Amino acid sequence: MRFEDISFPCEYNENFRLRIYYDIPKLEYVVVLYLNINPNNIIPVRVHSACLTGDIFHSLKCDCSQQLRKSLEYIAHIKMGMVLYLPQEGRGIGLVNKIKAYRLQQNSGLDTFEANIQLGLAVDNRDYSICAKILNHFKVRKIELITNNPDKLRTLTKSPYISYIKRKRLHIEPNKHSIKYMKDKTLFFAKL
Repeated sequence: MRFEDISFPCEYNENFRLRIYYDIPKLEYVVVLYLNINPNNIIPVRVHSACLTGDIFHSLKCDCSQQLRKSLEYIAHIKMGMVLYLPQEGRGIGLVNKIKAYRLQQNSGLDTFEANIQLGLAVDNRDYSICAKILNHFKVRKIELITNNPDKLRTLTKSPYISYIKRKRLHIEPNKHSIKYMKDKTLFFAKL
């Protein structure tokens, strides 16, 4: 796997490093922001799909920005861990389709999953297979997966590279704009 790697001081920790993987099938890039990766330790890992509306513009309709921020704060606090940032906007349906789904939610009262189906799209089209390969590239075998999504946990549990995995859940307080989305997401995850 080809990558570029640099020192990357940011508001969370001045000792972070940034690694950009490229030439990856089906993905334009994968960003790994990491700090103090010792393969003998249990490494906190956040697998985060890009969310332009949440991560950049701090949308109140989702909890993506808060999940990313809390994960970075946790990693910075314990001075160890990584964030795998995947370009899989809108659960892998892309930004344009995500906005179309938002419109259906707003105008028709559909939830995020129903809106995707109404558009003829997969409910969740993300692919986490690259994550295990990146963790293997770092020789990481034991992880604390920072997620509320059981599908991410299930996917990484199946990896032959991972010998130990536990989940660290994130509690994000909903607001009046995100409460329905977060309830729908919780119900959806409960079915998985």
